[in-house]
Amino acid sequence: MIEPRLFHDDRGYFFESFNEASFRLNTGLNLTFVQDNQSYSCKNAMRGLHFQIPPKSQAKLIQVVTGSILDVVVDLRQSSPTFGEHLMIELKASDFKFLFVPEGFAHGFLSLEDNTLVKYKCSQYYSPDAERCLHVADESLKIQWPIDWKSAFMSPKDTIGLSLKDCSDFFI
Repeated sequence: MIEPRLFHDDRGYFFESFNEASFRLNTGLNLTFVQDNQSYSCKNAMRGLHFQIPPKSQAKLIQVVTGSILDVVVDLRQSSPTFGEHLMIELKASDFKFLFVPEGFAHGFLSLEDNTLVKYKCSQYYSPDAERCLHVADESLKIQWPIDWKSAFMSPKDTIGLSLKDCSDFFI
């Protein structure tokens, strides 16, 4: 989690939404972000769990601009002691926090309210041939979504995502 420093006054607030030098200093990572994406969602829209395979795998820096999401990341690195485990965290625009998702993780979210705007930076360009989707309801993940995934608003490709066992060889 990355929490920016906010400056409040009578007009409202100001903060740096991204500073490369600060990012590198605070994370120890030497990443270049090459693409910014934005999604706008209604309540109960589910997106993901998306990732790109090497050599086009992506790290992401997630920010909620309006609304809130239940964000989920899943470790797909086969050699990791946390392979197949997930982190679920609520991100709200009002908290001003960012979530960093490293390469080797699937990422997705459930929009918790209407008019939710999510922006994220990516370390690699979008590549349709490298894009994959881990199924949000794979039983081995044990993700406790607050709604039945079948009642969520999802894209057709997300409803037919891969199982975790089918993702075990993408990241060593």
